[in-house]
Amino acid sequence: MHIPEGFLFSAIACGIRKRDKLDLGLILCQNKGVASGVFTRNSVKAAPVIIGKKHLRSSVTRAILVNSGVANACTGEDGLHRALKLIEETAKLLKISPEELLPASTGVIGEPLPVETIIPKLPILIETLSTNNYSLFAQAIMTTDTFPKIVSKTTKDGIALLGIAKGAGMIAPNMATMLAFILTDASIQKEDLRSLLVRGVENSFNRITVDGETSTNDTVYALASGKKQVDDWDDFADSFQRTLRELAYLIVKDGEGASKVIRIVVKGAKTKEEAKILARAVAESPLVKTAFYGEDPNWGRIFASLGKTGIALDPSEVELYLNKVPWIQNLKPQGAEKTFKEELAKSEIELLINLKKGKQSYEIFTCDLTEEYIRINASYRS
Repeated sequence: MHIPEGFLFSAIACGIRKRDKLDLGLILCQNKGVASGVFTRNSVKAAPVIIGKKHLRSSVTRAILVNSGVANACTGEDGLHRALKLIEETAKLLKISPEELLPASTGVIGEPLPVETIIPKLPILIETLSTNNYSLFAQAIMTTDTFPKIVSKTTKDGIALLGIAKGAGMIAPNMATMLAFILTDASIQKEDLRSLLVRGVENSFNRITVDGETSTNDTVYALASGKKQVDDWDDFADSFQRTLRELAYLIVKDGEGASKVIRIVVKGAKTKEEAKILARAVAESPLVKTAFYGEDPNWGRIFASLGKTGIALDPSEVELYLNKVPWIQNLKPQGAEKTFKEELAKSEIELLINLKKGKQSYEIFTCDLTEEYIRINASYRS
């Protein structure tokens, strides 16, 4: 694992929801870093999202502070006050300006952030900062995740990128209930970092869905320490995009209760927007997702999901392919049902939908829907 130069990490247990679970993480940029961020489009925004947007106006970013267990969303003025108090106390110990610290939270909505139990432990959080503690940080931001999500890349120039994310439920396009942090030691202008991040999010985190839900706390921060010169911009940009896409894939793979990752591709659409709407309709259909879980080649559910969008199409022209195996043409299966059940039994599945109407395409990643998803979310607060 190649860690970008100029970054330190730490994580501690504050008892925010569970007594011994790591639930507070810190990333410190030792230099005057530059940052950018992309946030949830949910009209109900958590306190750290509101504050993070303001703090990104600062020309310098030095730290990212993240807690799990409590989302600090739907908490009103008290939530803002508590978040700011935590930021101010952390910044004071780090000897930086509060505006140089970016906050993020994940967890239960509607509960107050217990700053009274967090603040006394801040000195330990700062004392244990280390290059090697990135994995502990990844664990501290988890909620229903079953594994930490970490991606590392190194460009031809030796520039390092490290991506850390959390997310398993409340995942839908336009961000998801997810947090992601992209760190690099590249020297990059703030506006260039912003451009890379916006494009990268659109092609990664905005193309995944687990349950069609968009959270109040979705946040992606990119932070650059400026330690290394970028000589090959195309290679760096490609590595940056691949980091985001791999993190997004890991979130779908860890979807709550999921047993399969499903890549849905719509091609042959008249417009990109039509392709997107149709792909998302299929990806978010509970009937389609449960059929995939049950390994039931019930292709009629896919056609019904396409039709509910209101976009005009001729069902007799639509073709379906399952893992590149011709499935449906002229509204008829192109092989024995046993063949398609075997394809649906695989842990990774590609569903290609060819509309034969135009030249535009769109892809989205989703997962199946299982009984375990219901169990997890029925007892989320316990």
